[in-house]
Amino acid sequence: MTFFGRLAPSIIKRSALAAIQVCGFCLFAWACQSVATKVSSPIPGSVIGLAILLLLLCLKLVPEKSVNLGASWLIAELLLFFIPPVVGAIKYQPLLANYGVELIAAMLAASTLVLIGTAYTVDKLFKFEHQQNLKRQQKKVNAQVIHLPSTDSTSNLATKEQKAA
Repeated sequence: MTFFGRLAPSIIKRSALAAIQVCGFCLFAWACQSVATKVSSPIPGSVIGLAILLLLLCLKLVPEKSVNLGASWLIAELLLFFIPPVVGAIKYQPLLANYGVELIAAMLAASTLVLIGTAYTVDKLFKFEHQQNLKRQQKKVNAQVIHLPSTDSTSNLATKEQKAA
């Protein structure tokens, strides 16, 4: 069997799995949006869906590997999701001509705040994870330590034995 003959089934299998996961994300987002609309929620269904998915992943009710391929594909193709806003910006050129500077300043400020918040959160999570790893390592080390009698108690035993003899 040639290299391509062995490679093709695994690529097809991974692609099909990624497509199924992306379809699952779309159905889940649609369901959450439907629920948010029916209950007149001020929070968009996509945000509710992300929160539910995060909760399910944290509780390990949904294994990470069951969404990994689809999520990786969506992140890799994220640029495609920004094309409609660019088309909208071209459509509203008069608005941009009048308020362009203010809009750009607001977008830069909002993006900067989001980046700072993300960096802060990631930094705190890394520090927390590092502390947890240190605690786990310390527990392993403490479990492996063999406590030997101190030299003082050994010398005291030797002295008592000499006195008894």
